[in-house]
Amino acid sequence: MAEMESRDVAEPMSLGVATKSGARPADPHGLLKHSREFLDFFWDIAKPQQETRLEATEKLLEYLRTRPQGSEMKYALKRLITGLGVGRETARPCYSLALAQLLQSFEDIPLCSILQQIQEKHDLQKVKKTMMRPALFANLFGVLALFQSGRLVKDSEALMKSVKLLQTLAQYYNHLQEQPQQALVDILSEVPEATLQEVLPKVLKADLNSVLGSPEHLQLFLLAQQKVPTELEKLMGSVNLFSDENIPRLVTVLKMAAASVKKERRLPTVALDLLHLALQEDKFPRFWKEVVEQGLLKKHFWPASYLCFRLLGAALPLLSKEQLQLVMRGDLIRQYGEHLVTAKFPNQFKFAPEMNEYVGAFLEGCRDDPERQLAVVVAFTSITNQGLPVVPTFWRVVQSLSAPALKGYVAWLRDMFLQPDLESLVDFSTNNQKKAQDASLHGPERAVFRLRKWIILRLVSIVDNVHVEKEEALIEEVARFCFFHAFFETKKPTPQIPETEQRFSFPLESRAREVVSGAFFSLLQTLSTQFRQAPEQTRDGQPWTYRLVQFADMLLNHSRNVAALTPFTPPQRQAWDRMLQTLKELEARSSEAKAKAAAFQHLILLVGIHLFKSPAESCDLLGDIQTCIKKSLGEKTRRTRSKAVNPQEPPWVEVLVEILLALLAQPSHLMRQVARSVFSHICSHLTPRALQLILDVLNPEKSQDEDDNVVVMDDSEKQLENVEDKSEDSEDNKNSEDEEYSDEEESDEEDRDGDVDQGFREQLMAVLQAGKALGGVDSEDDDEELGDEAMMALDQNLASLFAEQKLRIQARKDEKNKLQKEKMLRRDFQIRVLDLIEVLVTKQPENPLVLELLEPLLNIIRRSMRTSSTKQEQDLLHKTARIFTHHLCRSRHYCHDVGNYMETLYSQVERLVQQAGHQADSSISLYYFNASLYLLRVLKGNSAHGSVHKTQRKEEAGLDASTKPRGPEAPSSFDLSLVTPVYSSALSSFLTKRNSPLTVPMFLSLFSRHPALCKSLLPVMVQHVTGQTRPRHQAQACLLLQKTLPTRELRLCFEDPEWEQLIGQILAKVTENLRTLGEAQTKSEQQRELSSVELLNVLFRTVHQENLTTDLTAVRGVLQSRQARLQQGERATGSGRLHNLYWQAMKTLGVQRPKSEKKDVKEVPSATQSPVSMKRKKKGFLPETKKRKKRKSEGTMQQDATKPAVTSGNQPPSTGRKRRNRVKAKVPAQSQVNGTPATKSLAPDPPATSPSTPAKTPKLQKKNRKLSQVNGATPVSPTEPAKSPAPDPPATSLSTHAKTPKLQKKKRKLSQVNGATPVSPMEPAKSPAPDPPATSPSTPAKTPKLQKKKRKLSQVNGATPVPLTEPANIKEHQKALPKECVSGKSPQSMLPRKKARVSLASRSPSLLQSGAKKKKVQLRKGRKP
Repeated sequence: MAEMESRDVAEPMSLGVATKSGARPADPHGLLKHSREFLDFFWDIAKPQQETRLEATEKLLEYLRTRPQGSEMKYALKRLITGLGVGRETARPCYSLALAQLLQSFEDIPLCSILQQIQEKHDLQKVKKTMMRPALFANLFGVLALFQSGRLVKDSEALMKSVKLLQTLAQYYNHLQEQPQQALVDILSEVPEATLQEVLPKVLKADLNSVLGSPEHLQLFLLAQQKVPTELEKLMGSVNLFSDENIPRLVTVLKMAAASVKKERRLPTVALDLLHLALQEDKFPRFWKEVVEQGLLKKHFWPASYLCFRLLGAALPLLSKEQLQLVMRGDLIRQYGEHLVTAKFPNQFKFAPEMNEYVGAFLEGCRDDPERQLAVVVAFTSITNQGLPVVPTFWRVVQSLSAPALKGYVAWLRDMFLQPDLESLVDFSTNNQKKAQDASLHGPERAVFRLRKWIILRLVSIVDNVHVEKEEALIEEVARFCFFHAFFETKKPTPQIPETEQRFSFPLESRAREVVSGAFFSLLQTLSTQFRQAPEQTRDGQPWTYRLVQFADMLLNHSRNVAALTPFTPPQRQAWDRMLQTLKELEARSSEAKAKAAAFQHLILLVGIHLFKSPAESCDLLGDIQTCIKKSLGEKTRRTRSKAVNPQEPPWVEVLVEILLALLAQPSHLMRQVARSVFSHICSHLTPRALQLILDVLNPEKSQDEDDNVVVMDDSEKQLENVEDKSEDSEDNKNSEDEEYSDEEESDEEDRDGDVDQGFREQLMAVLQAGKALGGVDSEDDDEELGDEAMMALDQNLASLFAEQKLRIQARKDEKNKLQKEKMLRRDFQIRVLDLIEVLVTKQPENPLVLELLEPLLNIIRRSMRTSSTKQEQDLLHKTARIFTHHLCRSRHYCHDVGNYMETLYSQVERLVQQAGHQADSSISLYYFNASLYLLRVLKGNSAHGSVHKTQRKEEAGLDASTKPRGPEAPSSFDLSLVTPVYSSALSSFLTKRNSPLTVPMFLSLFSRHPALCKSLLPVMVQHVTGQTRPRHQAQACLLLQKTLPTRELRLCFEDPEWEQLIGQILAKVTENLRTLGEAQTKSEQQRELSSVELLNVLFRTVHQENLTTDLTAVRGVLQSRQARLQQGERATGSGRLHNLYWQAMKTLGVQRPKSEKKDVKEVPSATQSPVSMKRKKKGFLPETKKRKKRKSEGTMQQDATKPAVTSGNQPPSTGRKRRNRVKAKVPAQSQVNGTPATKSLAPDPPATSPSTPAKTPKLQKKNRKLSQVNGATPVSPTEPAKSPAPDPPATSLSTHAKTPKLQKKKRKLSQVNGATPVSPMEPAKSPAPDPPATSPSTPAKTPKLQKKKRKLSQVNGATPVPLTEPANIKEHQKALPKECVSGKSPQSMLPRKKARVSLASRSPSLLQSGAKKKKVQLRKGRKP
């Protein structure tokens, strides 16, 4: 035990709970022994997130497995038992589940003791009345935890106690309802039979009234009847639950069970047990008829009806074929069908998805019994509403049918289509349909039509469903059936054609044949797209369309037995025969033209089948297609001959394009795919005239004026998708239709009132005057003096007048609707025609005809963006923009041989750029500008010698890929002089016009792609930096220069002197611009100032990187003159970026940003607390009692500040308080405030490191060491620069005190190691050479290692390192240079600096101090030999 206690105490310490030595407080519960992690498990167990609860339970079990006998186990059991009765109802099941898992994992814990602890903790006798409900639930969940552990059924003693406790809990029905009894049933269903025999007399009363009193007691009775029937018979005797007197009580119990599971929406267990008992006792028909259909269904209680539906779904796998027929033809299945029809509202519960799951599970479970599968599917299909099946045509459970069952189902559908047996259907009518008085709604003809329409769509959807396992013979059977009954009829049956032996009991109406025709072409589209790439699906690898054409030819040849509904004329029959001959010729083609022949074959087959639907149009198309096919396949050999024979004949490509446009006018997706496929094979032969035919359709002006060229057909196939008739909707929603009708009448009245014109008013006045004249009285007399004849004549005239006006209004309305519909059809046609444009751009991007697409596509975009109000306009716009942007402008391939079109392209570029500048919207202007860039790319890529690959390489690498700068040289045949004026005028317009649609990104894209052109346009941008232009335009010019100058491609276009001269010119312009700047009043003036300073920083960066000799004296003077105004407006809103950019420029010139004045207040401790500090203290700052105490008082600090910090090189590093009392030197910032630089250098030295110095400082120090080794100079500590006649770089500002302690310690260490006198970081020693950048407090963590390397190098070489920015030979160059330099010299001498020591003990964290001590000890060990 001692070892156990010691381990229990030690392990929490290892988990992160640090214990302190000394006396401990009393801990009777042992809470201090448990870690925070262990205690958090119980909080996580009660959280609502399931993943968190399960994870916490797992972790708790893992934690307890390591210490099963410790105090943690006792605490865990106590905590979980207490959690069973918490007030939060969602937390109780969580603790119960955790307790069950714990008892399951640790089987040595006795269940009786746990049950006893639960009863003691939540004693029902001692608990207060307010805590009775949590205590009851605690006992209930405790028993459930014992049961869920799986050990309760094995422990008889605990089982008996649990049963007794549940019986006690069952008395509190108001709180627990039926949950204790349900828990008892669940527990007893798992116990062995011997135990159940022992427990049964204690839990079940020998009274039938008690058994039939609640669903739980009945379920317990059924459980005993199933497991221990002998013991039950001894207890209660022989009981017949399905007797006449017990059936009403069974119905009542089942209704109670249905109400109890209303929210769960599940089948009660007692109902399923009753079903099993009925099947076992062979009383299923009585149970189904009297209990279910005549009992529960008659209650008119929807939960009871849903229980019956669920019972039906659960009973499907248990019933035989005869029992299925009994169930599927009764009142229950009829009420289910009525529920499917009437449950249409969104907020109404729909049982169809749940029933689909039941049926799908049944079909999956009995795939080896196709007869039962077929019986169930046929039974559900037979539920009809006035002939229309209630299941949808796309009922997905059919995909679970086996092949024999599917074949039988298709045969049943076919027979029902031919000979509808309405008596075999379970038909019903809704209440609204019964109220309808129209006799036509109840006739058999309507029911037959609705049934046939559903069946044909059902057959097509079976083939369309890819998940249905179907054979090739089944697909062919469905396709032949649809084709035959759509276009043929039987004259005399023949065994050669099985379809002729099919007889109709009801004649097939013309509207039914139209439905079958539409379904056939939908099936044809499915077969063409779904099985196009699966030749094994068809015999001999032939497409399905070809096999259907062969079947049609066989029908045409059997004219004795079969007659076409629309007989062929002799020319049409000749066209059909020529089509078959052409198909044979296409099959004999070589493999080279196989793809092209397949596309033509698909086209001619599709047009040939349409010969049965529209013979006249298809006959003409077939002749033209055959001619075009012959010419296209034999074009190489017969091109000259054909031209010589008939020079007036149009080329075959133009004819075929017209045919494809005619096919695209039809609303068929299959036609659209075929036209796209054929055009992809003929677009390489496209002529300008053929392309113009396509563009005429897309041209809005011509397409509106020339509507007679192509007749756009309406989409009639979409109407076939609606399974139910409009009449049914009118019956079911009569009230809503009446409201809509009244609304339409009101709208008609409003339109009629709004359409009254002046002519109608005049006619009305004439009629009224004529009526009064007819009456023979003056106009001032009353209407009563009119006679009856005059009044009748007036009424008749008014009625005729208003009738004519109504007809005129309706005619105008019809004309308006017609125009609107034609417009919609035209837009749909244009969207389909864009497919051809997309194919041409994708398949033939190098075709010169692609260049003619630019302006038509731009016209569509411009027009659609103005009038993109409807969805069709938006679709047209999006598709056109996608083709133009992605497939045309951004394509990798383009035309490389423009031939004689070079001058035309230059003029087109000029026209596009001018149109881009004249647009009203920048988004439209962007498309025009991108089109001009595409033409520039084409012009640039057209080589005079035809070397395409070299041109592409030059285009990728810029104008010149060599590192040697060259002047502007246009590649290949690209004439820069013709393009430069165009873009120069556009750029000038952009920088001068008030509202220009051109934008900066457009010109940046131009400059990045064509650097030579950018070089030519640079003077225009430089010119607009200053002058009389608007501030916004000056800012845009600065922005263009800022983004353009750093590019490498532009730099390669200049020689070094030319580039230096350009930089000087731009610098002079910017300097002049900054000199003329005043106080910024508007946003554009602020943007101009900001862009100017940004451009200035870019110029400084360029000068520094390329070491250009540029005079920066004028710039420095201008910037210093603006320093005072910037300091005054430093607090202004939005000026932060401008100040940062200004001081970045000043930093390049060697002037550091002055310290902030508000931070000086922190250095002088104030005796009285300011109101600001009081305000901050109230907002949550630490009180004085919680703050870290200072090591010394203020008086001691002032005394230590007067002592000099001088140590010799032989003294060891100081420790203790002397180190903590190190001081920093105070740097006078007078020079910086006045704006005078503090450094002198020939070249622009890197600025001294500020607190925001980036992490590149170690790399610079490494370069310094390398240069020092090469030059042989004496190494100097980074913090102690050598003496030089040049002034020191500006020291770190006093505002950086809070980050200085770490830097001071490093400097002291380095000074002691090198044997030098430590210098305060605020007072660098005078050195004869410019110093390297001083290390800032934000120097990265790599600096100590770098300093160590410096010390090693200094000890080995004994030389002084020279900074990177000033090599050893730079002193002579300083004397030789005049005053013109990068940074200039400061006329002000270095001021004497005062030293001040400030204690940093209270400002540096203790962790940093301890880290510094460790580093000091390591340095000591490193110095020891």
